[in-house]
Amino acid sequence: MNTHVVLRPARRRLLVAAAASLAAPAFVRQAMARERLDPTPAQTEGPFYPEDVTGETDVDLLSTGQLRYARGQPGWVHGVVMNTSGQPVSGAVVEIWQCDHQGRYHHPGDGGRADPAFQGYGRVQVGRDGAYRFRTIRPVPYTGRTPHIHFKVRLGTQELLTTQLYVEGDPRNPRDGIWRRLSERERAAVTRPFQPHSEGWTAQFPIVVRA
Repeated sequence: MNTHVVLRPARRRLLVAAAASLAAPAFVRQAMARERLDPTPAQTEGPFYPEDVTGETDVDLLSTGQLRYARGQPGWVHGVVMNTSGQPVSGAVVEIWQCDHQGRYHHPGDGGRADPAFQGYGRVQVGRDGAYRFRTIRPVPYTGRTPHIHFKVRLGTQELLTTQLYVEGDPRNPRDGIWRRLSERERAAVTRPFQPHSEGWTAQFPIVVRA
């Protein structure tokens, strides 16, 4: 008796998709169920986006020239830039900027008093896997704001997203006017756990853009 089963093309595609969904992380399985990921919510750029980005802009914000920044809590923030279909956005440029341990930005509008050893800004172009990684300090509060790190994503000449990353569980979040305006779903997308790590802490921040 012939026990071989011939699958029709449509049926075969369904089985392959089902197998892929079972092997994928939970958030990807949920996205596959609804056929798209929700874009990471946009947030204000704020007044302190660097005016001059011609100096050091690498992924290590704790080193500037011969200076080494030894203040604050060092760690890593990392993630993947993907489109709403869950595919990595190859070639995207990820930028971050934040204040130093005193709550000061490298910006003339903030008095120009940031620690010179803290780079304060970094950018990286992601590869085919869409992955990025920055070494920086755990964000700190300053007057009127809960701790956060600013992010911007570009692809060529197109600006895809400006947003902010927040620390999950920080008691100042509910008092922050910008964080408070987000919906519960949006807050979950940009408020991530900062977990202990051998090099201080680590925070994973997946970024979803329309691209």
